[in-house]
Amino acid sequence: MTPHRDITEDEWQRVLPLLPELRPRAELRGRPLANTRSVLNGVLWVMYSGATWSAMPRRYPSYQTCHRRFKAWYDDGVLKRVMIELFGEEGVALCDSIETRMRKHLSGEEKEARNEQQSVSQPTSPLYGSVPPAVPQPFAYPRTLFRHTA
Repeated sequence: MTPHRDITEDEWQRVLPLLPELRPRAELRGRPLANTRSVLNGVLWVMYSGATWSAMPRRYPSYQTCHRRFKAWYDDGVLKRVMIELFGEEGVALCDSIETRMRKHLSGEEKEARNEQQSVSQPTSPLYGSVPPAVPQPFAYPRTLFRHTA
């Protein structure tokens, strides 16, 4: 895969119909959207460089904007279609590699199942949650030795 560069005018014209933000909006309330082409360039920069979102160069919109659009595009499958249009199978591989970097959030059912599994496997204390197994301490001094007396 080639090093990152901003997309060309020809590439932009090819992906333009794939991006949902560029279709006419029914209501024009709220803040205007950031330039979609520069957002896409910022997303591609993060994907290629492997850097964190907050390390994005200033020539792109804010990293929060780019990350928000990235998540929306990724969830809707738009990002994968754009990557296929731009880079073919290499784009799919890049999408798969970024998926491994993404944080996985558990659904409510998955959290509940995990909590049930942990509660069965570990004893719990009403005050402190899970109780660690008893490990002998190498320097177990009697408590009275260090008690302050007034």
